[in-house]
Amino acid sequence: MKKSIALLGNPNSGKTSLFNKLTGGSQQVGNWPGVTVERKSGLYRKDKEVMIQDLPGIYSLSPYSLEEEVSKRYLLETPPDLVINIIDATNLERSLYLTLQLLELDIPLIIGLNMMDRMTKESGREIDVDRLSYSLGLPVIPISALKNQGLDRLMATALSHEDRVSFQYDERLEVALAEISELLGEKNRHARYDALQAFEALPEGLSDRQAQEIQSIVKMTEKIFDDDASSIVVNERYDLIGQMTRLCLKNTGKADQLTDKIDRLITNKWLGLPIFVLIMWMVYYLSIQTVGKPLSDWLTDDFFAGWLTGQVQELMATTHIVGWLQNLVNDGILAGLGAVLGFVPQIFVLFLLLGILEDSGYMARVAFVMDRLFRRFGLSGKSFIPMLISSGCGVPGIMATRTIEQEQERKITIMITTFMPCSAKLPLIALISGAFFRQASWVAPSAYFLGVGMIIVSGIMLKKTRMFAGDTSAFIMELPSYHLPGPGTVLKYAWDKAFSFIKRAGTLIFIVNVLIWFLANFNFSLQMVDTEQSVLAQVGSWLALLFAPLGFGEWRAVVATLTGFLAKETVVGTMGVLYAGGSGENRQVLWQSLSIAYVPLAAYSFLVFNLLCAPCVAAVSTIAKEMGDIKWTLRAIAFQTGLAYAMSFIIYQLGEALAVGHLGWLSLAALLILAFGLYLIFRSPKRRELAYESL
Repeated sequence: MKKSIALLGNPNSGKTSLFNKLTGGSQQVGNWPGVTVERKSGLYRKDKEVMIQDLPGIYSLSPYSLEEEVSKRYLLETPPDLVINIIDATNLERSLYLTLQLLELDIPLIIGLNMMDRMTKESGREIDVDRLSYSLGLPVIPISALKNQGLDRLMATALSHEDRVSFQYDERLEVALAEISELLGEKNRHARYDALQAFEALPEGLSDRQAQEIQSIVKMTEKIFDDDASSIVVNERYDLIGQMTRLCLKNTGKADQLTDKIDRLITNKWLGLPIFVLIMWMVYYLSIQTVGKPLSDWLTDDFFAGWLTGQVQELMATTHIVGWLQNLVNDGILAGLGAVLGFVPQIFVLFLLLGILEDSGYMARVAFVMDRLFRRFGLSGKSFIPMLISSGCGVPGIMATRTIEQEQERKITIMITTFMPCSAKLPLIALISGAFFRQASWVAPSAYFLGVGMIIVSGIMLKKTRMFAGDTSAFIMELPSYHLPGPGTVLKYAWDKAFSFIKRAGTLIFIVNVLIWFLANFNFSLQMVDTEQSVLAQVGSWLALLFAPLGFGEWRAVVATLTGFLAKETVVGTMGVLYAGGSGENRQVLWQSLSIAYVPLAAYSFLVFNLLCAPCVAAVSTIAKEMGDIKWTLRAIAFQTGLAYAMSFIIYQLGEALAVGHLGWLSLAALLILAFGLYLIFRSPKRRELAYESL
């Protein structure tokens, strides 16, 4: 029979990192609340009879958030054999509050004291582990999940420990709890916890006699303590925590307030946002247009267009492959995959830099800074967390909206979170930057800030409608101490993102490119024809008129855009097949073909539309699942695509008007759309009608 062990601790205590080390699994690790929304499980890698549950990071068992509700429900309804309470040694006092609540549940418990290696350096204090263990009556095991220290001892203790610990609060409170427990008549292991809950707030299902007598006990106790019931319990817990910390904490005289000094600058009311803008500008510039570019050029031009193409062509020549199949391999497979996979180095460098920012503790500060900005527009920092996650992939970003309690705010976040450029959109950003704006450092970073800007703008617009009016969720989070990122953690993070991109290129993108080649070389009678008479050319030409006002009303660009609804990576692959033909794997040839076909303004309009329009099929299906309603899903898709069209239309038409020096009727239409958008942003918010609220 398997033994179940639950990992539980505050957010950023290292709990999920420990789970990954113990199970060998791979789960997202971040410095913000809501990374683990649902319970995660895995088998202990050294004993497959041990099931380890990774519960959401929480501060207490009081169900003020979805994370706390999930953990509380699991512990009460399906209690594990043992709980390992992960405590951040640098935040001992706050962490012990959850520890006391776990002891009240009467479940076997041990303590994993994480980040001991950072304790003295960051807080200037040391913990006497033996004294802490004595005061709690529990095994306390110092560990470092990041450095893999103390984990075997922790698990050995967990597998052998079965004792339960009881402790006492003030005698006057204990008398009241005993009387309430007797009235409830419960004899289960949670009797003490249930009595405490009833003392703070009457539970449902009590008889009138029980409710009256418990209220009488509570009122008497409140009179004795001269305080309300909830404050009595909270104060008792903190008094006990104070006794413990006075016993086991000591100052070393080496207090290092580096974190506080940096935070005064990084989270400054006026400097926080400009610093974030500068950092993200450098991240995108370095990865897309400098450091990552030479590696991508080599992979595309020397490897795909040079060595690999030569080897494949030589092989086909010696094996006498039929002509059409040679064309498929050269023009379809190599051209498409070469155009996409050539961007892997830039993707790797980007996520390497983002991983450094995340693991160092900076990205948690970004959520704090953005909360200050978002709150002015009716959103909260909780909405920014899914957006940060979406920089890797929109699917987990959409799923992360589950942590937002306010329903209307959650729906807004689902609708706008995919405006952030994910890894699948990076090849398109790099392609447009390289083909049209080689000397302009602003293009790649502008794609990121365009996403952030449209999130803010569209959030304001939606929040001011009756449909989305409502309160803003409270955002409380811990700012972890700064530390040097672990090279292994950062490299693994970057590799996982890059490898995920490679896998998609080898499956879905491969299939789409082959399909595109067939449609671009055959007509409706299934005869092989010139590309201009193909099925793809005819279908694309029918739709091209719709995109002409955006500057890219040419069938190849239209087809590439449509394939993006399957997977955003296929946009570049399709362009490699259609624009450069057999040289699609050669970046310089593709760049030259595009620069001949479009002016830079039209290319940027094309980039904007593909960044903002409805996401890929996988993300849309996730939106449908999270919305739980096909109508809301269709509204989200229509809003995203409509906003993308409007932005591209405004950029292209007004840009063209400035270039030629006069306004046409399309330019005037763009001005009217812009004016209407400004009205939606700056108008007074609508009050949410009670009649609508009841729907």
